[in-house]
Amino acid sequence: MSIKSDKWIEKMSDEHDMISPFTPKQVKSDKISYGVSSYGYDIRVADEYKIFTNVNNSIVDPKNFDKNSFIDFKGDVCIVPPNSFALARSVEYFKIPRNVLTICVGKSTYARCGIIVNVTPFEPEWEGHVTLEISNTTPLPAKIYSNEGLCQVLFFESDEECQNSYKDKSGKYQGQTGITIPRIDS
Repeated sequence: MSIKSDKWIEKMSDEHDMISPFTPKQVKSDKISYGVSSYGYDIRVADEYKIFTNVNNSIVDPKNFDKNSFIDFKGDVCIVPPNSFALARSVEYFKIPRNVLTICVGKSTYARCGIIVNVTPFEPEWEGHVTLEISNTTPLPAKIYSNEGLCQVLFFESDEECQNSYKDKSGKYQGQTGITIPRIDS
């Protein structure tokens, strides 16, 4: 398994529509960068958010998540409350090939401000908009800029295809198009 370069990412996006919309060069001017980087792709956060609130004194339970724990917000800038989090989605839609696995990590510009982005791996043959988890670890409100870079995806290509892809398993987050809250399949 090897990490893939900017040339590979561009080729896969052209041939397999792996990232859409695809930005072939890194965009930087007056923005937190996004697009192709040396060995990854910096994805943008869309302008729609679910901001966590505890007005209902709910317990955070991944098996029975209370959707009323979020306030829906749409805008150019999202303010994440102190010691809280928000869910968002990527601007880009991904279609991961069967022999590829990705890891997504937060951008250092946000990390240096105490804003942590957590995204689980994109498994082979997963597709959809990425649900982004944005944690504000500071005691102050934190600003997130919509339609700008938030995290970087690293692509790993295997020498062979996996036996069971995310699509084969009928994964519960397959084809997601909006912000998707936690769910358990019955």
